[in-house]
Amino acid sequence: MDISLHYIEKGSGEPLLLLHGNGESGDYFAHQMDAFAAHYRVIALDTRGHGHSPRGSAPFTISQFADDLLDFLDEHAIGRAHLLGFSDGGNIALTFALRHPERVGKLVLNGANLDPSGVKRSVQRPIEWGYRISGLFAGRSRGARANHELLGLMVNEPKISPASLASLTMPVLVIAGTRDMIKEEHTRLIADSLPDGRLVLLEGDHFIANKNPAAFHAAVLEFLLSGS
Repeated sequence: MDISLHYIEKGSGEPLLLLHGNGESGDYFAHQMDAFAAHYRVIALDTRGHGHSPRGSAPFTISQFADDLLDFLDEHAIGRAHLLGFSDGGNIALTFALRHPERVGKLVLNGANLDPSGVKRSVQRPIEWGYRISGLFAGRSRGARANHELLGLMVNEPKISPASLASLTMPVLVIAGTRDMIKEEHTRLIADSLPDGRLVLLEGDHFIANKNPAAFHAAVLEFLLSGS
């Protein structure tokens, strides 16, 4: 691993890793730390090139971020952990679980998608425009280059087939907002493609963990603390 990921940690017990979305940091989960730390050792990571984690020289892809997660677990001697990923963090968590299912206890996917078609066009279209425009200036501007990389994650990734989810046998909570930027039929496709997928839709938009934390905590903890 060419970098060390920044993280914040609270609580004790089984590890629960929180993975933020595109352009954010572990601070996104400020509302979750205390609630989850009452039951788990909660670790909120900053993805490569996000927050306080350095960019490094490796590819800026979901695949690389999943490799970074494996390196982090190994570095901190965490053999197995529960994963909660939001948006791109959910895509990272899902990619990681497909590669290393033995390292995942329970999996929570909040506002994740399998490919860019899962995003509503009203949201995706401006992202595509921004990606094209930032690409024109990426060679001359560090800021444009960084923005181009971030937008590229949403334009070109992820690339996960629904059929591949059949290999995941761990319990998975698929949770999203009723007015999410991810199409509801796409969220339902993810849940239906999982052998042990459970679907919860909460009132709100894509950012339910931040804007509707009480309902989010209740749904996630009910899932995590249940016996199966």
